[in-house]
Amino acid sequence: MSKIVHVIDVESGNLQSLRNAVEHLGYTVELIRTPEALINANPERLILPGVGNYGHFVNELFSRGFEQPVKDYISSGKPIMGICVGQQALFSGSSESPLSKGLNYLPFKMSRFNNDNDKPVPQIGWNSITQDSPLFYGLDPFKRYYFVHSYAMILSPETEAQLKQDGWSIAKAKYGDEEFVASLTKDNIFSTQFHPEKSGYAGLHVIDCFLKQTKDGPLPNYSETDIKNLQNDYSNNGLTRRIIACLDVRTNDQGDLVVTKGDQYDVREKSDGKDVRNLGKPVELAQKYYEQGADEITFLNITSFRDCPLKDTPMLDVLKLAARTIFVPLTVGGGIKDIVDTDGTKVPALEVASLYFRSGADKVSIGTDAVYAAENFYSSGGKCTGTTPIETISKAYGAQAVVISVDPKRVYVDDPANTKNRCIQTDFPDENGRTWCWYQCTIKGGRETRDLGVWELTQACEKLGAGEILLNCIDRDGSNAGYDLELINHVKDAVSIPVIASSGAGKPEDFEQGFKETGADACLGAGLFHRGDYTVKDVKDYLLAHGLKVRVDTK
Repeated sequence: MSKIVHVIDVESGNLQSLRNAVEHLGYTVELIRTPEALINANPERLILPGVGNYGHFVNELFSRGFEQPVKDYISSGKPIMGICVGQQALFSGSSESPLSKGLNYLPFKMSRFNNDNDKPVPQIGWNSITQDSPLFYGLDPFKRYYFVHSYAMILSPETEAQLKQDGWSIAKAKYGDEEFVASLTKDNIFSTQFHPEKSGYAGLHVIDCFLKQTKDGPLPNYSETDIKNLQNDYSNNGLTRRIIACLDVRTNDQGDLVVTKGDQYDVREKSDGKDVRNLGKPVELAQKYYEQGADEITFLNITSFRDCPLKDTPMLDVLKLAARTIFVPLTVGGGIKDIVDTDGTKVPALEVASLYFRSGADKVSIGTDAVYAAENFYSSGGKCTGTTPIETISKAYGAQAVVISVDPKRVYVDDPANTKNRCIQTDFPDENGRTWCWYQCTIKGGRETRDLGVWELTQACEKLGAGEILLNCIDRDGSNAGYDLELINHVKDAVSIPVIASSGAGKPEDFEQGFKETGADACLGAGLFHRGDYTVKDVKDYLLAHGLKVRVDTK
């Protein structure tokens, strides 16, 4: 076959990651942006990827004139692969966008996951296909694949029977109590609800099998220990415990981009106080954590780059380089807001985020501007204006692409009536014996406080369209004393979207405690990894030995 792979691009999501994955496998990628280009290219292999809102994707696909050329390509018998919303587009429609029609190769509609038993939606994390799934295109029931979606083809016995009667082979997955289509194939059509380009070595293998048209193959020779470790026990709605490595990135006094970690937000060396603490180069460290088994990598830009044109922002280069060889989700935070560029041009947050997505990011993290958006939400009587960065980015790329980074600090009060913000009764009184406290939101890296509680902030952000909360804690940051478990449970009680525990992890036991004693959906580590105290693998090995399922991915 030709070494050229064609990918349809209707500007929906992060195509750079898919391009990197295909090129990593030894192919050349050509993007198809018009139906004429699709007809003229006459591809041997075609990929239809989509991210975000179903209606946005299929409406773009149809309005640009792709419907008939795609159908003609499928009729030709040549292989096509749909990814995420690209799979959903094969169905007739989705309850996410009732007025938008799909390609109708399968006469069913997507529906939203339920929130039963406090199951967070969207599903974000590493799930497995079920044991009875047919093995096609390298799918493996003992591997984990990265899912990030709120809507799916949820199966009933009747719909499953109908799909099989119509000739479709199905790989199923289970999220909570709901089974859904994780992958399917029929004749020359193959699709996945998960993102193979973000599923590590297991995902690369799936893409490689599709491109080579290796439809069937035996499983690796797993030992009983392998099976025990890899088999899904569905104790966490089907997902493994996510371990995220976080890198605080800024320029030092010599102008070099470095990973740093401060104590209570002071990143200067304690020995002389003259330079930024340098813990390594961002891309090299990120690659190391990927090889150690990190499930996600988060880059937090803590340098403003005020004198740098947006298109030349150093973080764009960091993402581009990291995304070439790191095939797990990448999040970037810092500066995702409406800005004025160095030439005076006003650049909306959506355009800023789009630059990061096109450079390889899968999610963007919003901090200070999320606080402002929440304050405006409440001052307007709980109305969504549609103009905040959270709303505009979520509408274009989906809720799962928007992470809210929160920096709260504990404030004790004599009586809950003394504040308008939601309080908790803590097991850790202050020096005056007070047991009531609330968590005050801060902005600008913790340097300013606002009269807004973390409960109120996170609830507002969820309503505005955020898909995940990155929950820091100023009181624990750099302490190595473990996560603030009360804070995590407080926020988990406030929202129905996933929550990432951050700040305070100093040893593997802290991750175990974070998962077992709270409803945290992921745990993030920084300093303990940068200093070399523990590796990501050390943490995962410890969790596995203590009964918590983690993703194990090998070449």
